[in-house]
Amino acid sequence: MQPAVYILASKRNGTLYVGVTSDLVKRIWEHKEHLVEGFTKKYSVTQLVHYEITDTMQSAFTREKQLKNWQRQWKINLIEEHNPEWSDLFYEIR
Repeated sequence: MQPAVYILASKRNGTLYVGVTSDLVKRIWEHKEHLVEGFTKKYSVTQLVHYEITDTMQSAFTREKQLKNWQRQWKINLIEEHNPEWSDLFYEIR
């Protein structure tokens, strides 16, 4: 188990989604294959643009809640600080 919080995007500066998981590779693959019902499937939000590994699921949930409450521009700034090209990081972590 490797708890993580992540941000997906539909494209650069597109629709954003913040999520949490205990298996980042598996979860992102599920989003990419449209196996996750709901928001990400409806809006085709499948590009992993930011992630943070945490020590516990509780800290991942806490960080997810924090990021979900952030203004959109703060999320964009966070993404661009670590991933200025908005590259799909899934291929890095797999």
